[in-house]
Amino acid sequence: MNPSTMNQIDLSGKVALVNGASRGIGEAIARGLAGCGAQVVLSSRSIDGVAPVAESIRSEGGLAAVRACHAGRLDEIDALFDSIDQEFGRLDILINNAATNPWYGPAIELPPDAFDKTVDVNLKGPYFMMSRAVPLMIRGGGGSIVNVASIVALVSMAGQAVYAMTKAGLVSLTRSFAKEYGQHGVRVNAILPGVVETRFASALVEDPGVQKWISRLPVPRAGQPADMVAGVLFLVSEHAAFTTGASLVMDGGATLG
Repeated sequence: MNPSTMNQIDLSGKVALVNGASRGIGEAIARGLAGCGAQVVLSSRSIDGVAPVAESIRSEGGLAAVRACHAGRLDEIDALFDSIDQEFGRLDILINNAATNPWYGPAIELPPDAFDKTVDVNLKGPYFMMSRAVPLMIRGGGGSIVNVASIVALVSMAGQAVYAMTKAGLVSLTRSFAKEYGQHGVRVNAILPGVVETRFASALVEDPGVQKWISRLPVPRAGQPADMVAGVLFLVSEHAAFTTGASLVMDGGATLG
């Protein structure tokens, strides 16, 4: 690779799907991909959730489309990918960002419906998103998938037993899909954010104990959604052509112990 191009990521002509793109990390990643020239498809449970983000991207000269898709419902996943195939005829990048954590509390008190919802959105959804994305990518000559996991896949935190289980499972799926489909031109990697200041993580960020813990980190602050973007752009770009099955930890040093 020419060293002069190392600081440039050009995704022109690429079609990228970002689920859970209405705010937070998903929105930041979608904006980053569009800023590099990709045609971005933003999905969320409701069109109303992603429409303002898409409008903002287009106002800045980017390419953005919107789709409604509940990441835990297989019929909606199928409809989403059918729509992308029909409109664009290809998919080059998939960002599995949609997630839920309806229970933050003692493991033994978790209601069964909260268990099911967490597994459906955080694990089953990405599995079948990748299952639909891979054939489209192979047909187009290859592609890149980035799964947004979490450091709780590596380090247990009280009150998040099932959420952590799903994120550990997502890391395992990342490695499995990378191994199975690498020779077909599909790379699959994950990012593992630490505590990132989003509405999704507000209960965690506002916990006084967590705030005290954050203050002792090597980078003593909560992350911001924008902190996650450069890692994702690297992983989906040709600069990462030799990288697959990897988990990029982005946590301010939280997992250093």
